Amino acid sequence: MSLSSSQGNKGVFFRKKYPDMIIEDYPGSLGDRMTRLRGILSDKRDIVLIGSSYGGLMAAMYACDNEHQIKRLILLAPAINLEEFKPYLNRKIKVPVILYHGNRDDVVPLKQVYGIASKIFQNLSHHIVDDDHPLSETFTSFDWDTLLSD
Repeated sequence: MSLSSSQGNKGVFFRKKYPDMIIEDYPGSLGDRMTRLRGILSDKRDIVLIGSSYGGLMAAMYACDNEHQIKRLILLAPAINLEEFKPYLNRKIKVPVILYHGNRDDVVPLKQVYGIASKIFQNLSHHIVDDDHPLSETFTSFDWDTLLSD
């Protein structure tokens, strides 16, 4: 079982605590994944979108393209430092963005991601936590009820 699947720690946590949450797997290329995500969210509004690592890249891209649908974006060590995010580097997104990143992340570079996020997301709340890339020590301690509330 992959940590990045819907059956990983985060997916299991969300499914148990928030049974109405849409939790999906996105196989294939980034293009295939984004097509699937757009299809799932096309008729939704006031979305609180959560993405972790590569899912954070996808969530950020979706929010940049569909800001009118997004109520809040929650990013967990998002891989927005990847080449695929370059077309979005000149965007200015006004929706609230909450970003959590572990100071011991050895997969996604904290400083580089913060630099990118602070330029794009105009309403950014950035939190550095004492944790690794999957936020395995702190993830469940975040105040998810408040983060996900209206």
